[in-house]
Amino acid sequence: MTRDTRFDGLAYPRSESKGRTYVYVLPCRGEDLVKVGFSRDPLQRFHTLHRRFFNFFDLEAGLLIETEHLREARRIERLFIEKWSEHQAPAPMAIAKSAGGHTEWFRGIQDFVDDFAVRLATRYDHKVHVPLRTWMAERFLERSSVLYEWSMRLLDLIADHAMYSSSETKTNIYTIALRDALDACIAVGMDLPSLVPGTVLDWYER
Repeated sequence: MTRDTRFDGLAYPRSESKGRTYVYVLPCRGEDLVKVGFSRDPLQRFHTLHRRFFNFFDLEAGLLIETEHLREARRIERLFIEKWSEHQAPAPMAIAKSAGGHTEWFRGIQDFVDDFAVRLATRYDHKVHVPLRTWMAERFLERSSVLYEWSMRLLDLIADHAMYSSSETKTNIYTIALRDALDACIAVGMDLPSLVPGTVLDWYER
């Protein structure tokens, strides 16, 4: 995996492999609705679906099927669609229209989809990452070293803009980015006090 120098909720770790592709199964939290799709960069894809995907989706119930090639991921997704075609449903209103994530939503399959996913992965000899939270925590930890300096720089920008700028637009953008990133770390079980400066932790806990 490569490391990006940003940790802003927009730039997640990206895979060096041009072939490896993940089929994702994302249940919504508190609703019997599941999103199925594939991506070479699942974290970035989740973020495009919903800015606070770590709250919107159930990370404990979600999973990934890791394939070596895009064509294999397409085949797995197609099998999901064929299996559950009668259960297809509209996407939630909260899903970003710009993400193009308004297809492959299913209702009424949550009690069966995990077993089906594991059977497909076993049949085609693919690795399953379950729960999704564990895989995400590993990806976040791979780039946790940049979080300390990034969070401190962003907190300085928040303070500077609040003091010297008459417009709160930039301040709000920075505030949202920092809070979302820290919330995501908490959501996947990272030990935040050991990863960010005390000033950032104080700001976050206020």
